[in-house]
Amino acid sequence: MTDPQTEKRIIRKTTILSTILNFFLAVMKIIAGIVGRSTALITDAVNSIGDVATAIAAMIAAIFARKEKDEDHQYGHEKYESMASIFIGVVLIISAFEIGKNAVTTIYRFIIEGSQIEPPSYVALIAAFVTILVKEIMYRFTKKAAHKASSPALAAMAWDHRSDEFSSAGVIVGVVGAMLGLTVLEPIASVAICLLIVRTGFRIIKMGLSGVVDQAADAMTVAKIEAVVLANRGVVKIDELKTRMFGMKLYVDLEIAVENKLSVSQAHTIAEAVHDRIEAEIPDVKHIMIHVNPEH
Repeated sequence: MTDPQTEKRIIRKTTILSTILNFFLAVMKIIAGIVGRSTALITDAVNSIGDVATAIAAMIAAIFARKEKDEDHQYGHEKYESMASIFIGVVLIISAFEIGKNAVTTIYRFIIEGSQIEPPSYVALIAAFVTILVKEIMYRFTKKAAHKASSPALAAMAWDHRSDEFSSAGVIVGVVGAMLGLTVLEPIASVAICLLIVRTGFRIIKMGLSGVVDQAADAMTVAKIEAVVLANRGVVKIDELKTRMFGMKLYVDLEIAVENKLSVSQAHTIAEAVHDRIEAEIPDVKHIMIHVNPEH
């Protein structure tokens, strides 16, 4: 299990790198969008500016979530990070709505009013390809960091990077189509991009909510906990097992049955062995409460 200080360093390093790269991409796309006459690329740049803000918010929340527990927060602060994931998802959806609104207006004017859409140049294509390459690297790096730091905020950022790749792919489709004479394809591509971003936003919100509403662990994790418990000598059976997510960490409430002839001291020794083995074999478990029952 990675210690909190190491997790903080991973989160800080990842979010600072994401902020720098997103700022670079935003500036590049704005310039390329203006020079290359691509409205889709300019709106995609707005998304990158939003990514800068969300990266900073994610870093603050993730570091704050790793503060030591105190009198007012006796179970720690991990849920703040899940709340940051929800914030990132909401920002994504709002950004997609604003981008989509502009694209729909352009399509309406083209179809109803007959207004012309100026075709973009190859500069926009180059910028979109660069964005896909950089974002794929950022996605892989951030996803790996999220796993190491057990960070839902970083996991949300990783999926945000992947959604940005879809956005840039849409820009490429739109720009190529427009360059071939179908200029309306660019705003249509913007609308498609927005739908993908909204889908990603809802996925991120769902991830964040699972850590706030005490969602149970998945079936595979529960089965692994059961196997670890029953592998301990002295455990006759599991009377009850409940789990709940706390950020990306897991809380376990467990009732085990032991032989009723055992002393309190012997039963306690078995419970301690179960506790230590679960923590050793399942790193995501943060806290375990074990109650020992006599065998019926």
